[in-house]
Amino acid sequence: MRRTVIAVSIVLCSLLTNGCSKAIARATAATVFLVSGGVASGRAERNDFQPVTLKSRIHDGDSVRAANGASVDLGLIPGAFAQLSSDSEIKVEELRITKDGNETAGDMRERRARIRVIRGKLIVLFIPSDTNASGFVITAPGVTVKPNSDCLFSVWTDGTTTRVTCAKEKVIASADEQPPVTIAVGYFQRWPTGRNEPVVAAGDASAQIDITESLQAGDRLLDHASSLQKRRPF
Repeated sequence: MRRTVIAVSIVLCSLLTNGCSKAIARATAATVFLVSGGVASGRAERNDFQPVTLKSRIHDGDSVRAANGASVDLGLIPGAFAQLSSDSEIKVEELRITKDGNETAGDMRERRARIRVIRGKLIVLFIPSDTNASGFVITAPGVTVKPNSDCLFSVWTDGTTTRVTCAKEKVIASADEQPPVTIAVGYFQRWPTGRNEPVVAAGDASAQIDITESLQAGDRLLDHASSLQKRRPF
């Protein structure tokens, strides 16, 4: 009887081990799709920067700087793509994916990215997965943006003032100690601000430029996303 119990226990343990794989989280790196002009990445705290090329891989902790007249298109995590515009800088605070432990090619469970805009403009195209959880956060001085559905938007800051402009669909942003604001397509919000509601972009020259540049970049980022999916389906 004892041998039978032991044998059954071994079989059950084996079935549980094979049937319930552990999720494994690992850091990943941003993919460079297109570089125009002088763009560098590296560790800002060490002032150790190297030119960005199509072969560059940008990791957690790296800062990316685009010189005046330069830009770079990036794939951050599956479903999140961005253009760093001229005279701008970001810091990659987190890039991480979680997959089933005993799978090598698919079965992604979660993808996470956290990007801080230090200065200038970042244009973002977000296409969330229907099956995988996504934690995507963009921060800028005093503002946090957390897209949770398809959207195209930009975040601009000079270190004191931050502007978020939506070019497609809608995006949710919040300032310190203030309730979240939903910014619809064609609207923007600036912080710090005395306004509680987003403003129509057509009435602001800078926001109009945001919309135009976002639409131009968005088409290109969508092409990058399509070509990447053909090569490596998520």
